[in-house]
Amino acid sequence: MKKWLIRISLGIVTLLLLALLYVLLTFPTVMAGMVSKTVCSCVFVTGRTVESVKEKELQVFPGLSSAGIEVNNQDSTVTASILWKSSKAIFRNGLGCTLLSEQSEAEVRNQKISIASSPVNTDSIAWPTGNLVSDTIIPGVNYDAVKQAIENAFVDIDPKKPVYTHGVVVVYNGQLIGEKYADGFNQHSRLMGWSMTKSITNALVGLMVKDGKLTVEAPAPVAEWQHDGRKEITLNNLLQASSGLKWSESYFIPTSDFHNMFIRSDDKAAYAASLPLKHKPGEFFQYSSGSTNILSRIVRQAAGDDQYYRLPYERLFYKIGMTHAIIEPDASGTFVGSSYSFATARDWARFGLLYLNDGVWNGERILPEGWVKYSSTPAPAAKNRQYGAQWWLNLGDPANPSDVEYPGLPNESIMADGFEKQFIVIVPSKKLVVVRLGVTHNKNFSMANLVNGVIAALPK
Repeated sequence: MKKWLIRISLGIVTLLLLALLYVLLTFPTVMAGMVSKTVCSCVFVTGRTVESVKEKELQVFPGLSSAGIEVNNQDSTVTASILWKSSKAIFRNGLGCTLLSEQSEAEVRNQKISIASSPVNTDSIAWPTGNLVSDTIIPGVNYDAVKQAIENAFVDIDPKKPVYTHGVVVVYNGQLIGEKYADGFNQHSRLMGWSMTKSITNALVGLMVKDGKLTVEAPAPVAEWQHDGRKEITLNNLLQASSGLKWSESYFIPTSDFHNMFIRSDDKAAYAASLPLKHKPGEFFQYSSGSTNILSRIVRQAAGDDQYYRLPYERLFYKIGMTHAIIEPDASGTFVGSSYSFATARDWARFGLLYLNDGVWNGERILPEGWVKYSSTPAPAAKNRQYGAQWWLNLGDPANPSDVEYPGLPNESIMADGFEKQFIVIVPSKKLVVVRLGVTHNKNFSMANLVNGVIAALPK
């Protein structure tokens, strides 16, 4: 055999061995962490079964559903094992689930956290704050067409690629005009919001701005940045996903910043804040869960720990009837403001309704005046006008309004958008809020079809 052929063969074998080594060293940690955290939250926060989670959530990546899973109902923990790696997540009442990475379980459980008191039962309170829904018929609304649009959101185009829609709620002119749930779910079911949580973090920052504890245009109060170019990053830059920090949001590369933060770090904000500056602040748009978790830590510092853990509940959720909502903290005690929140479909609709109504609820101003307008104003760095301040937009290229982030949705739409196609879509001129929650890992679901089907049924 010729020497050059031997060298090529050896090179290929070496590359294959290196690739195998990379997989063995990196994938099990990430996969075990994903499984333990996901199963913990779905079982202890939402009350679902492990089998249901395996069937739906764990299909996102090959091999996840075959992980060894141990649910301990005595100490409320979930341990997942994949190859040589095990990972553990713990449940705490009032806090949800937390993935353990660097600290021990005892250290995390011993944290002193003052949680909010239990909310009142809203089943006897009128919508929208409560769950008593009026049977008043709104003139001009084609309720049969609304029902059909919602029904279509549960239909699998390809049975081999199910959409797994869990719940849909439609609110028009403040009234709930349609809703549907898949088998096993109902109006009281907590459902994962994933990155819709970013829009909740927007609201928490807004509360601190209202209190005069934060200023949007001021430099972000991050201790790690005070002696280098990162001190130029403003709170506004973080909110508009244009901080300029190095960041990789890749979900399928196990060594990305996303997984280094979510799986390998107890203090997610500290990890994100440690990254170097790559672009001039305000000039480069980069969707970043890291930036949102920095914002969450900034809110914590501004509010103080005595108030921080009660803040989202007493100042936001309970005010607007989101009594099933919960945000989970990381092991450092900071809410994972980018991703880890749960609420019912009606709760998510209430949150959308708050923004549709300019941050006012039943005559009480919850968010500061002008906050919703600020949040839905395109970030200068988002050249396609697709992002405001932790809310997605659909305005498109000024020279070509059809070139949009969400084809088919109205250009004026304001969206909270989460992994696996969780959506709150607000269409201001139609006085419309549409919520869809589920676990979709394919392209067989169209939010545009749902929203446009509802719009066609509204008064002209």
